Amino acid sequence: MAPALASANSFTQLPNMPSGLFALLDDVTALVKVSAASLDDVPAQVAKTTGKVSGIVIDDTAVTPKYVVGLDPSRELSIIYRIAKKSLINKICILSPAALLLGYFAPWAITPILMLGGAYLCFEGYEKVHSLFSPSHAVDVESEEVAKITPEELEQQRVAGAVRTDIILSAEIMAIAYSQVTGQPIVNQIVVMLAVAVFITVAVYGFVGLIVKADDIGVHLAQDKYHPGVQKLGRGIVKLMPRFLSLLSYVGTAAMLWVGAEIIAHGIPLTAHWLHELEQGLAHIPALAWLAKAGACALAGLLIGFVVEKLVLLVKRLLGKE
Repeated sequence: MAPALASANSFTQLPNMPSGLFALLDDVTALVKVSAASLDDVPAQVAKTTGKVSGIVIDDTAVTPKYVVGLDPSRELSIIYRIAKKSLINKICILSPAALLLGYFAPWAITPILMLGGAYLCFEGYEKVHSLFSPSHAVDVESEEVAKITPEELEQQRVAGAVRTDIILSAEIMAIAYSQVTGQPIVNQIVVMLAVAVFITVAVYGFVGLIVKADDIGVHLAQDKYHPGVQKLGRGIVKLMPRFLSLLSYVGTAAMLWVGAEIIAHGIPLTAHWLHELEQGLAHIPALAWLAKAGACALAGLLIGFVVEKLVLLVKRLLGKE
């Protein structure tokens, strides 16, 4: 009798197994649906983040061409590719995980780190401005340095300098990207940050490549095989590009100061309030509001860069280095 009862009990328990499996599948299906619904918002979040980092993107685009000017034209695209590859690796493998980890474990550390990066940008911008007002010294130092190194070593130096500047700007971009997805599911955060990293890198360095090769495009269009109107356009591009690159160099220096100081200002409640009040006071003229904020930040960046340079010189003297 006991075996029969045991057999009956086992048969009565069997129907519960499929029902538990179906319940689990229902839970998985619901989770997939929620994840898919949240991922539908990714393009909108990427577009929103891209708009918020437009100033930094302009800075990155304006700064980078100077690192390839004066090098072998046949190496220009290769150099840009190397910079872009390192920029993308830094964004995906270092900056995005760092932002996610800091945002989870130590969100208070993000702002001070970004402010240090802003101070570095101000320092670099100040150095460029300082060299403009002492051109003979700058030319002597640059020619002496170039004379001592090979073209390959010069290329390595340019790439390293570009990557150093880019990592500061990229850190700010990824921090802003993270701020737009705070509170979202972790999958959403990762997807948005990766999408922003890829999109910004391709857009910036694709445009930089177009800028530095524009003169070659102009030479190609100026050939006799094309229509006279196209030839005229090609010659115009060739004549315009040296002036444009020179102007872009000044814009890049100003952008370094402006973006660096703005990063620092947003980390200090009082100066962040001042910037907000300045923008609000000129809100009826958006272009003037932008110019006023950028100009104020650029002047502040010069002052910050000056102070940082003096601190660097002081530390070098204390360490016995010239």
